Parts: sequence; C-alpha cells; structure tokens
Amino acid sequence: MPFYYFWDPTYILIIIGLILSLWASSRVKSTYAKYSRVRSMSGMTGAEAAARILHTAGIYDVQIQHVSGDLTDHYDPRNKTLNLSDSVYGSPSVAAVGVAAHECGHAIQDAKSYAPLKIRGAFVPVANLGSGLSMPLILIGLIFGVNSQWGILVDVGIILFSLAVLFQLITLPVEFNASRRAIQMVESTGILYGDEVDGTKKVLSAAALTYVASAAAAMLSLLRLILLFGGRNRD
Repeated sequence: MPFYYFWDPTYILIIIGLILSLWASSRVKSTYAKYSRVRSMSGMTGAEAAARILHTAGIYDVQIQHVSGDLTDHYDPRNKTLNLSDSVYGSPSVAAVGVAAHECGHAIQDAKSYAPLKIRGAFVPVANLGSGLSMPLILIGLIFGVNSQWGILVDVGIILFSLAVLFQLITLPVEFNASRRAIQMVESTGILYGDEVDGTKKVLSAAALTYVASAAAAMLSLLRLILLFGGRNRD
C-alpha cells in the first residue's frame, strides 16, 4: 500500500517538535562540550563552587551529592539534596561550575519560597498522571470508536495531556530564574571572571533551549490531538 495512505497532514507538527528537540539537545551538548574544556581560573570544582554559593546565600541544610550519569544534575527539594553528575561534581571547568550554580539557583528558590517553584512542585503529581494516562485513554477511545460513547475517553485523554503540557510551561520561568540567580552568584562570589561568566551564560542559555523546545514539542502534540479529535461528531 502506498505510503501516502498512512500520511496525516498533522504529522508535520510532530516532525517540527522532533526537529526542535533534536536541535536543542545538539546545541546544549556541543556548548557544554566546548566549555567543559575551559578550566576556570579559580580552579574550583562544581561541588566546591556549589558549596560556596550555598553558604554565601546562607543555606547550610542542603547536602551536595555525587550522582552517576551525564548531565543528570538536579536539586531535590524533598530531601534538600543538590545532586551533581560525573562531569560536574569534580570538574573545575567553566561549564561544570555553571551547571552547579544553576542547581544552586533552585536551592535558593526553595529557601526563599519562590512561588513558581512551589507551584511546579505541587503540579508534579498532576503532570505525572496526565503524561501516564493520556495516551492509553486516547488509544482505548480510538479502539472502541471515537464517535461512540467511548469517545469521552479521548476527551479525557486530551485534557490529561494538556495538564502535562501545562507543567512544561510552568517549568520555564523556574529554569530561567535559576539561571539568572546562577550568573549573579558566580559573579558576586568571584568564582568566575570576565569571559568565564560569558561562557557560563552560553552554557545555561543552551540548556534553557532544551526546556523551550520540550514545551514547544508538547504544545504541538496537543495541537495535533485537538485538530484530530477536538471537533469530531458524536452520533
């Protein structure tokens, strides 16, 4: 059977989202690789920089931990841990310090009860529910008949998927703010100087693109679902 029998014009939305995601991922990897080869003049590792930033901010109840993986860095507000990956924890590179500082930005947000971070944290269970159940419900609705009584499952699936998309959008200001805090802290503490700060800005800007691309891809997928099923007829 010819390929075009299976082609749906809305697939272009998925393709655009995929291209955006791949481009953002490639950008952050190449930028990080470039500045991971630039040693900071202070010689501080990611873990040492994180400790100085946290203490300067008056935060002493956050534990800095080494976790496996590549760019698996994250701050966990539930147990007050700042987790730094293999390429960040013990590296004195400009890229490593920038990533560590970004995670410190989240710790500072938590300490200051930054509203968007609290909202995102509260939204996690809802987003997990949406991302986990949306597609199975849509699939069941399609199998049993989108224009039958089972079609309600498609509606519910789209609504749940929209909650997952909303979580992506809520994440954006949280990440942007953490990066701004990171830049301010590495400058004010003297951890990085001059061109090093510019390098860190480029690393964090590239990382921010991955969140933007992810949100855009999710929105395009939601738009596709709405175009396909939002205006269907019910008999």
